Amino acid sequence: MAVTAAPVVPRARETELVDDELIRDTRSRIESERLRRRARLTFTLVGCAFLAAAVATAILLRNGPSFSWARVVLFLAVYAAVSRVKFEVGTGSAIPTELVLVPMLFALPIGFVPGLVGVAFVVGALAGRPRAVLSAERIFPLLASATHAVGPVLVIGLLGGLPLRWSAWPVYATALAAQFAFDFASAAISGILAHRIPLRTVARFMRWVWTVDATLAPVGLALAVATRSHPALVVLVLPLVGLLRHFAHERQRRIDHALELSHAYRGTAFLLGDVVEADDAYTGSHSRHVLDLVLGVCDELGLGANDRRDAEFVALLHDVGKIRIPSSIINKPGPLDPDERAVIETHTLEGERMLDRIGGLLGHVGRIVRSCHERWDGAGYPDGLAGDAIPLVARIVCACDALSAMTTDRPYRQALSHDAAVAELHRCRGSQFDPRVVDALARVADRGMTVTHDG
Repeated sequence: MAVTAAPVVPRARETELVDDELIRDTRSRIESERLRRRARLTFTLVGCAFLAAAVATAILLRNGPSFSWARVVLFLAVYAAVSRVKFEVGTGSAIPTELVLVPMLFALPIGFVPGLVGVAFVVGALAGRPRAVLSAERIFPLLASATHAVGPVLVIGLLGGLPLRWSAWPVYATALAAQFAFDFASAAISGILAHRIPLRTVARFMRWVWTVDATLAPVGLALAVATRSHPALVVLVLPLVGLLRHFAHERQRRIDHALELSHAYRGTAFLLGDVVEADDAYTGSHSRHVLDLVLGVCDELGLGANDRRDAEFVALLHDVGKIRIPSSIINKPGPLDPDERAVIETHTLEGERMLDRIGGLLGHVGRIVRSCHERWDGAGYPDGLAGDAIPLVARIVCACDALSAMTTDRPYRQALSHDAAVAELHRCRGSQFDPRVVDALARVADRGMTVTHDG
C-alpha cells in the first residue's frame, strides 16, 4: 500500500509565513495608533476652535439680560442633566438639549451661552462617572460637541433677535439653520479626519439629529417665553426629559433584543448552511460564493437594510431544501432524466417548509427561497411567476446562483470562463433573468475579477 506524505513546507517558507503574519500585525497596530493620534489631534483642533469662538462671543456679544450667577448655575445644572439623556433614532442618536439651549439664548447674556454649553457637557460627563479624571483626551471631544451652540448665538446676537419677540421669527429660523450648519461642520471634520467616515454617512447620521432638534425647537421657544419672567421654570423641562429617558431605555432594550434575535437567526442560517455543506460540499461552498455576489448586487442596486438582510439569508439558504433530495440525484455525473428533474425541482418547496417550521424571520425568508428558481419570462418553477411578481431578492439570488454555477466545475461539465459566463447572463437577459439585475451583477462580477487579477 502506497503512503502519500503530507507536503512539507521548507524552513525558509515557514519563516516567511510567520514573518508575513508579524508584518500584518505590526502594520495593523501602527495604523490603529495613527488613527488614534489623528482622532486626538482632530478633536483637539475642533475643541480649541470652539474655545476660541466661545471666548470671542463672550467678549464681543454683550446683548441680552444682565449676568446672574443664579441663572448661570441653574441653566448649567439643567443642561448638564439633559446632556446625560441619549436616545437612538434612525441610524444615529440624539440628545434633547434643544429644550434647554433655546431658553438659554434669551435668559442669559447671549455671548456666554457657547462657553456655558461646553462646561455643561463636561459637567454632565463628570456626573456620569464621578470618579473619572477628565483628561484633555476626553475634554476636547466634549467641547467639540458643543460647537453647535455658536451658530444660533452669532445669528441672534448679530441680527437683532433680542429681546425675545414673535416678530423676529425669521431670525430664529435662521439661527436654527446656523446651528445645523455648525453642528454638521464639526461632525464632518471629526468624522472624516478622526474616523475616516465618508461625508455621505455623516450627513445620513446628522439628518436624524436635525429632525429631533427641529421638532424640539418650538417647544424650547415656548419654554423661553415662560422663563422670560421666571427663569426657574426651566426645571419644568426635567419631567419631559425624564420621560424621554425612560422611552430611550425601553427603545434601547427593544433594539438590543432585536439585535440578539437577528444574531440568533444568522447563527441558525450559518448552521443550516454547514449542514448543507456537510451533505454536499459543492452546495455549501456555492452558497457562500452566491452570498458574496448577492450582497454586491444589493449594494449596486442601493437596496435598503431590510432587503439586504433578507438577501443575505436567502443567499445562504436558497439550496437548503436539497438536504431532502437524494445524493444520487444531487451528485449525478450527467444530465438528469425527467423524473429526477421533477424531484430536484421540489427543493425550493422543501426549503420553504423547513424554514417555515422555524418561523419568524426565517419563515419570511422561506417564502422568498420558494421563488429563487422562477424566471423573468414566467417559465420557471414552482409557481410560474413572471417579471415583478417575483420578489426582487429572489431575482437577485437567481442570477447570482446561475453565475456561480456556470463558473464552478460540476461532475458533468467544466466551469465556464468569466467572460463566457457573463456573456451567457446577457444572452438570457430579459428571458430568464431580470435585465436590471443582470446589468448590476455584470458590474459586480467585473469588479471582482479586477480585484482578483490585481491581487
